[in-house]
Amino acid sequence: MSAQTGTLQPVADGVYGWVQPDGSWWVNNAGVVATDDGVVLIDTCATERRTRNLLRAVAEATGGAPVRYAVNTHLHGDHTHGNSLLPEATTIVAHEATREGILADTVIDGCPPAWHPLPDWGGVARRAPGVTFRTALTLHMGERRIELHHPGYAAHTPGDAVAWLPGERVLFAGDLLFHQVTPLVFMGSPEGALRSLDWIAAFEPERVVPGHGPLIDADTLPEVLDTHRRYYRLVVDTAEAGLRDGLTPLEAARGCALGEFGGLPDAERIVLNLHRAYADRTGGDFDPFGTFADAIAYNGGPLPTRV
Repeated sequence: MSAQTGTLQPVADGVYGWVQPDGSWWVNNAGVVATDDGVVLIDTCATERRTRNLLRAVAEATGGAPVRYAVNTHLHGDHTHGNSLLPEATTIVAHEATREGILADTVIDGCPPAWHPLPDWGGVARRAPGVTFRTALTLHMGERRIELHHPGYAAHTPGDAVAWLPGERVLFAGDLLFHQVTPLVFMGSPEGALRSLDWIAAFEPERVVPGHGPLIDADTLPEVLDTHRRYYRLVVDTAEAGLRDGLTPLEAARGCALGEFGGLPDAERIVLNLHRAYADRTGGDFDPFGTFADAIAYNGGPLPTRV
């Protein structure tokens, strides 16, 4: 089932992934779980246009069933800006750190000039989750059980949550997984992101909806996880070598051979990820958006955006 910006792809009976190519900056995936009691949405989108396309596709696939709950897998605007377009009666659920992050978000009020063209958010406004959890929470919707879990540490962000459907063995991984897109951990932890990979594998899912990129099945998942491991270890090793040699994160990034990761979208994220790895090791202050000047320098110009 297609729409202007994405495709609603079935992963189980009444369960869908909303996949938006090519998964680069601000172009996320979302999820839909249809039940006898209404719809549970997993994330929204960055802009009004993209979120309205998602909601139209959901209405068509579910016969206009009401969206009872929306789960935010983390705080970033590509997964949360569209919250404000949901009906007032929709309950938004997330980890408590995600609520805090959405309330503190400044990007929705105007975007740092790191991207070109600047994102056109449209008619979206800040809307934080009204229900939060710290470790886990379960939604019981008709015959479906939808479990929300936090890994217990920062990985992509401090408030990462996955949505797990044990009956269908479907996992909505949020941005703990990027498939065929460069991972991003500048607001989380490279070490935590590494730890989260074994945590994800322990669910033993049959299908996985990543935060960005194509859907993943059980046969593909081990290599997807190994690819993430190799990338995060590259970040960690490059940071350790850079600190030893007295290099700045930008200098370390420029000297880093990306190898198999060089052709992925958003390769400039190596700079942002190194800034986080440096800060974690030195205990220095870290300004998430202050690092974008180095990313622009590495990229040779503003970062591309397709929203």
